Amino acid sequence: MRKRPLNLTAVIYPDADSDWLVAHNPETGTTTQGKTFEEALANLKEATELYLSEFPLRPKGRPIMTTFEASPAHA
Repeated sequence: MRKRPLNLTAVIYPDADSDWLVAHNPETGTTTQGKTFEEALANLKEATELYLSEFPLRPKGRPIMTTFEASPAHA
């Protein structure tokens, strides 16, 4: 019997120290990078699949992605 694919989260953002993009999967903690959005996402998929082959995921719900504002610390 073939397993259904998991629907996972990708958070992709610019690296602060280079012109690369960082790709992160919060459900597994896998993180990788790529020069383009497509490359970063493909690398994340590959890294996450390798991780899942060793550490199967038993999802208990979907993460909630949101934003919030924070004031910088005052000197």
